[in-house]
Amino acid sequence: MNDHGHSSNSLADAVNGALEQLTGRSGGLDGSSVRAWKAGRVKWPKSATRKALEDVTGLPATALGFVPRGRPAPPQEDPAMKRRTLVGGIAAVAATAAAPGTAAPRRIGMSDVDRLRKRFADIVASDHRHGGQLGIEQRAAALADEALNLQNAGSATTRVRSNLYACAASFRSSAMWAAIDGRRYDDAKAHMREAQALAEMSGDQAIKFRIWSHAGTMYRHMDRPSDAFAANDVARNLHITRRDPMFASLGLARQAAIQGTAQDRTGTRRAIDQAQDAMLRADPDAYRPVWMLAFYDQAELDSLALAACLSLGDYQTAEFHAHRCLSARRPHMHRSLAITTTRLAHAQLAQGAADAAMATAMSVPSDAAAQHPRVTHMLQEFGAALRATAPGSSAAQIWTDHTRDAWRNTA
Repeated sequence: MNDHGHSSNSLADAVNGALEQLTGRSGGLDGSSVRAWKAGRVKWPKSATRKALEDVTGLPATALGFVPRGRPAPPQEDPAMKRRTLVGGIAAVAATAAAPGTAAPRRIGMSDVDRLRKRFADIVASDHRHGGQLGIEQRAAALADEALNLQNAGSATTRVRSNLYACAASFRSSAMWAAIDGRRYDDAKAHMREAQALAEMSGDQAIKFRIWSHAGTMYRHMDRPSDAFAANDVARNLHITRRDPMFASLGLARQAAIQGTAQDRTGTRRAIDQAQDAMLRADPDAYRPVWMLAFYDQAELDSLALAACLSLGDYQTAEFHAHRCLSARRPHMHRSLAITTTRLAHAQLAQGAADAAMATAMSVPSDAAAQHPRVTHMLQEFGAALRATAPGSSAAQIWTDHTRDAWRNTA
């Protein structure tokens, strides 16, 4: 693993690929499986896994340190000798592969890219339903590695390789967004750096826009508006925003949310109006990537306007955008529905309507309230504000009872 730059996850992915070639089904191994091998907790893997490991490394299972059942463990070997043996074994396999008469290398084509795109659509759907979950982040990161592994699995045209890098960047950007949504900002920044490098290699303008636009949102949630402006400006200055007004509209709507955080009232209103104008100019039938089609519409524009107005303390306008967003929100946007409803409760409470705000907050689905980190945090802030503005009131007591019972049953 050290000599060939494998992490636990990438070695697991390589063995899964070998298992798929052997059995027709991808293996279910992950980084924890490799760590179990290294620690000796699994002394003799299943036969198919052993064969896949041997194919990947060019060494028999016993040379990798596995011990057949019923046999004593071999004496420890000098680490330097083990590395030389491993390198020699892989070199021998490479020489055999290059010899005349062996099978031709696999041809990677657009069918492989299409398969990855379908899995990306599944990740996007999971995000809109659950959002912020560590499992979504990990699955997206693993699929990014799988797309990269295909680069080395056979020959491919330049077009196919560019698309593979775009797929890897797409998965990594989804891992980044799941970490942002889950308030795991250090992890999000690590995903961002990898996603940006992959996007550059792909040359795909749409995925570059997604990554930099996500970065702007991340810094906004971290209350770093200067960095948020800088990142969002990179997205807004890509030529895709001039080619398709829908991308321009999204960039401007997110700009408005950042300007709200920065307390720029004039800039916020101007950006919202410009985002609306750009959306009206956009061709509804133009080709756009699945991640864009899945979420950006009038409801999302109003959601970002709602966030901006809340930050500014313009609660009446915030409530207007909240109601308009909820009336247009598509049914599959479960996570966004919970966020918008929670923001509406905040706007109502700030206008003195404690009972209405409490009823709105109680309508947030309990699974989102208890399991989605961003929604949970926003509802905790709502509860604190309710107790501060209406201490000892029936609304505050009802809310306390509701959160204790509903969230406990869901957690």
